[in-house]
Amino acid sequence: MISTLLVANRGEIACRVFRTCRELGIATVAVYSDADASALHVREADAAVRLPGAAPADTYLRGDLIVKAALAAGADAVHPGYGFLSENAEFARAVTDAGLLWIGPPPSAIEAMASKTRAKELMGGAPLDPATVTDADLPLLVKAAAGGGGRGMRIVRSLDSLAGELEAARSEAASAFGDGEVFLEPYIEGGRHVEVQVLADEHGTVWALGTRDCSLQRRHQKVVEESPAPGLSAELVSSLHESAAGAARAVRYRGAGTVEFLISPEGRAHFLEMNTRLQVEHPVTEAVFGIDLVALQLSVAQGEALPADPPEARGHAVEARLYAEDPATGWTPQTGVLRALDVPGDATGLRVDAGYAAGDSIGVHYDPMIAKVIAWAPTRDAAVRRLAHALRRARVHGPVTNRALLVRSLEHPDFTGARLDTGFYERHIDALAAPGDGERHAAIAAALAEAVGRAGAGLASRIGGWRNLGSQPQVKAYGEHEVRYRPTRGGGFELVDDPGVRVVDAGPHRVRLEIDGVVRPFDVTDHGDGHVHIDSPTGAHALAVRPRFTDPQDRAEPGSLLAPMPGTVVRIGDGLVEGAKVTQGQPLVWLEAMKMEHRILSPASGTLTALHAVPGRQVEVGALLAVVTEAMAEATQEEDTAS
Repeated sequence: MISTLLVANRGEIACRVFRTCRELGIATVAVYSDADASALHVREADAAVRLPGAAPADTYLRGDLIVKAALAAGADAVHPGYGFLSENAEFARAVTDAGLLWIGPPPSAIEAMASKTRAKELMGGAPLDPATVTDADLPLLVKAAAGGGGRGMRIVRSLDSLAGELEAARSEAASAFGDGEVFLEPYIEGGRHVEVQVLADEHGTVWALGTRDCSLQRRHQKVVEESPAPGLSAELVSSLHESAAGAARAVRYRGAGTVEFLISPEGRAHFLEMNTRLQVEHPVTEAVFGIDLVALQLSVAQGEALPADPPEARGHAVEARLYAEDPATGWTPQTGVLRALDVPGDATGLRVDAGYAAGDSIGVHYDPMIAKVIAWAPTRDAAVRRLAHALRRARVHGPVTNRALLVRSLEHPDFTGARLDTGFYERHIDALAAPGDGERHAAIAAALAEAVGRAGAGLASRIGGWRNLGSQPQVKAYGEHEVRYRPTRGGGFELVDDPGVRVVDAGPHRVRLEIDGVVRPFDVTDHGDGHVHIDSPTGAHALAVRPRFTDPQDRAEPGSLLAPMPGTVVRIGDGLVEGAKVTQGQPLVWLEAMKMEHRILSPASGTLTALHAVPGRQVEVGALLAVVTEAMAEATQEEDTAS
């Protein structure tokens, strides 16, 4: 019997495993880096052991330190979670060699399947050879052999870019998984990403727990998942189940795993890989089958037998991953303090698996996922509506997130109509990431709430009308909006530039506006960090409080390359020095943030007149990395000098 379990991971998955342990009466141990010293998973554990450092390579990828932590804390079992060392056979052996119970498949199964190259060979396929591929093989996909989650993956559409993409993928894979091996495979345009959850015991029973569709992806990382995968024929589902169960039996698998396929537009299934661990999206399977996969992992790891058949599936479940990132700026990760996280819903149909709570800081070292929100309902349409409604009404204050994009994705006709493929975001990102409607009204609500709060909380009142007192209007600026209003004798407000909007009532935290004859409430929260958050049933907005006039010293020099996110400079382009000639679109600087590499490109052709980026140096968002003087500007300067 397991009495104390250490989770060799962090964030949301550690909290998820701890929840099951509490229900089973098992004591829990967390490990944490210095950056995670006050993290939610540390606070929720019964005990915690420090891993000195912040980078994954120094902490969560140090299997030797994690085994020592388990022994020091008196744990008798280790759960790897997902990512990091979860698919590392050497780590699994180190755990068992130390006399601890490994909550996962046998190391031999990990070796057979966790390396994507060996898994393809086992399933009758083989990776492509980079030395022999031709234009006829394009497009290609570079993938990390030792991990997933979109890290170490690149699409190659030109052989000229192959060498650079292989190098970038190796670097990213080594940073994320401690293994830089990558491989090539054909990239199927317009395919659907469909997977099968398997669960096996040591007595020969293998469950195939339905299908999941994970086609909505950005940067090859899943964003929205659902179970069952809609629109598949019974014959295809049966074939996928047989292939998945056969893969598990072929390697004498034990525990939870996922077999992934790419379904071509013609309906043909192509084996992708087997993930020898729990998946991020496992809650949709739990919701549909009414099971706890973590509890079952613990059970089979202790030698218990599964029933001959899994429970019957019922209903439909959809999961959305809430990320601290800005889809409008190339999905750039965001950092800062999470001021509020509140997702409304009912206990039977909605679930939130979070790795952060209000007041926590989201840093640069790890994945930017804040939480997963999962909705279940008897039908797909009902589950999708429930999830979209919950996300729309959620209070998520702090760094920019993808919340608005998630709502729009769930309501997009292609998604509601189950017309799914991995190119969804590539086709629709401009519309899905566009600024939301109602920002002007949110700015009005923020200005009026601030005015009432400044005057005193006792002035909130109901306004039936107003009289123009002839006073100079008050002006408040939020984001791109200037709001002008006048106080009225009744203690209310008259808007100067918004004739279609009437102020119904205003308080320091809630304002109601009548907009084109419809009264709408706006909840206003100012956390004192320079932004005001406005939540309403129609959407949410975070607006920067700005002065009416901008300090000229705040303007960046033309051609300045600023860090779009906080991170670490991992390298600069070969041969780049001040004075070097560069071309538009040329990669100049590589930043690593939240386990992903981001390239900073030259905005124009010209001369690199300043280079401040230094490999290994951490930079904050907005930091000046380099300056490129455009060729046309150089010519103009030369003419001015000559004259």
